[in-house]
Amino acid sequence: MNKIEVGILGATGMVGQHFIKFLDGHPLFELTWLGASERSAGKRYTDAAKWHLGATAPESAAKLTVSEAVPGNAPQLLFSAMDASVATDIERAFAKAGHTVVSNSRNHRMEQDVPLLVPEINAAHLRLLPKQKALRGWKGQIVTNPNCSTIVLTMGLAPLVPFGITRIVTTTLQAVSGAGYPGVPSMDILGNVIPFIGNEEEKMQEETQKIMGTFAGDHIAPLEAKVSAHCNRVAVIDGHTVTVSVEFSTKPTEADIRNAFETFSAVPQERNLPSAPKRPVQYMVEADRPQPRKDAERDRGMATFVGRLRPCPVFDWKFVALGHNTIRGAAGAAVLNAELMQSEGLLAS
Repeated sequence: MNKIEVGILGATGMVGQHFIKFLDGHPLFELTWLGASERSAGKRYTDAAKWHLGATAPESAAKLTVSEAVPGNAPQLLFSAMDASVATDIERAFAKAGHTVVSNSRNHRMEQDVPLLVPEINAAHLRLLPKQKALRGWKGQIVTNPNCSTIVLTMGLAPLVPFGITRIVTTTLQAVSGAGYPGVPSMDILGNVIPFIGNEEEKMQEETQKIMGTFAGDHIAPLEAKVSAHCNRVAVIDGHTVTVSVEFSTKPTEADIRNAFETFSAVPQERNLPSAPKRPVQYMVEADRPQPRKDAERDRGMATFVGRLRPCPVFDWKFVALGHNTIRGAAGAAVLNAELMQSEGLLAS
């Protein structure tokens, strides 16, 4: 099988580096192109970017010369790690020129004709793409993945949808890697909790309702449940922890919910997509798990771990969920989205 050539927009930043690392040795995709700002264009990747992820940059990227992030010689499939300050125009330019842009940037997530995709939850939302092309006159297309904290929450909630979710209150304990590099100053975060991450609470609330909404022909009918989020930055390197209290229209028992977590599977598992964890949601019986240091990197950082299920005196049930924010919450999520699109026949070979 011939691999599909892929490129990365914003390849020199932290998320771009996670894309490079995650794509190294991928069975479907071959990294052949790197795009970045004008000041990096024309340089070998190792000269244009300081590698932050341990050891050295994979040879697949190190040997490449960085191009300016403009349409021209890029492959048809592009993963975008562009900063939000510039992503809108750049991603749209590539989509207009015929590229498929699978984006980690927030800029297009809430647009009505753009799928905000979590393959285990809403694969049907890819059916928005024909409308997107028709409305915008694009030869290409844009698909997005959610905010890194939203994906942990929605993966934890996905097995519980059959019970009728009506209200959700969630609090996040978010790792410093989510702030990029150099990120949060050490004097601010060490021995401290920062109870504010700009626009994060709004993103979690709005994105959750879109992701868990229903495809309704030409739009997504949002989940009717009310969602309230509290977001905090903590002194953890990788792994977002999310506490969740949830109310249901039915009244599931503890055994019902445990069974839902433990048996949850979806399209990526059925199709054996390369980056899909065999068990996307894994329940941990230990009283003090999940924990970022012990669990975030398991299953290549692509699974979501849940635990501490117990009755909630305000709603019905509460639990803890954990996911790797820069893998399943960023690069790995986008790559899995592209794998799903390839399995649907939505990518050129």
